[in-house]
Amino acid sequence: MSDRKPGVGGSRFLYDPFDVANARIDANERVMEQRWEGLEFRLKCIEAAIERMEKRLWLAVFGVVSVILAKGISELIQIGV
Repeated sequence: MSDRKPGVGGSRFLYDPFDVANARIDANERVMEQRWEGLEFRLKCIEAAIERMEKRLWLAVFGVVSVILAKGISELIQIGV
């Protein structure tokens, strides 16, 4: 780069310093922020799916228990008759 002074004319990129290392660090930080936000979004979706699955599992367990209890009660009623 040249040591031209501002106001002399020409492109400002010829005499303004450009710090590539800081720009790369900033860009990497922005990329990591976006990746982290995407990861959090996917994690929330997975947690919601697990909660729905857990509700369905408990519903199935209660259904099986109620059928077993109903059969047991019907057997007791038949024995008592």
